[in-house]
Amino acid sequence: MNMSPETAVNIRIERESDIAAATRHARQMALIAGFNKLTSYYIATAASELASNAFIHGGSGTLEVRLLPDSRGIELQASDNGPGIGDIDLAMQEGYSSVGSLGCGLPGVKRLMDELLIDSVVGKGTKVRACKWL
Repeated sequence: MNMSPETAVNIRIERESDIAAATRHARQMALIAGFNKLTSYYIATAASELASNAFIHGGSGTLEVRLLPDSRGIELQASDNGPGIGDIDLAMQEGYSSVGSLGCGLPGVKRLMDELLIDSVVGKGTKVRACKWL
């Protein structure tokens, strides 16, 4: 794990315990950014979903948690080199899952955060950027 103490942490997601670490870091950084306790938990939940997706679908990946300049908010960037998402619109439908789960991960991240961008190439992997603004 590489960490620039003032602005960012980059967590490698290689095992389930890394998902918990990513969740903790996201909550701590959200509090540092100035979010209240409840919103910090929302951000941590979004980080947990993104890290879980990288682990489950990609086999491994990274989650970067970054404070945005001028205390404007926080950014989560997840990436993996997995199979990619063939149909992003379908993946964003509540209840859809390619692995038999509840299918609330990406739709949940969209509800919890203010901005969600997904870039995925089949056979190459997925990058997700989610921001929460103060």
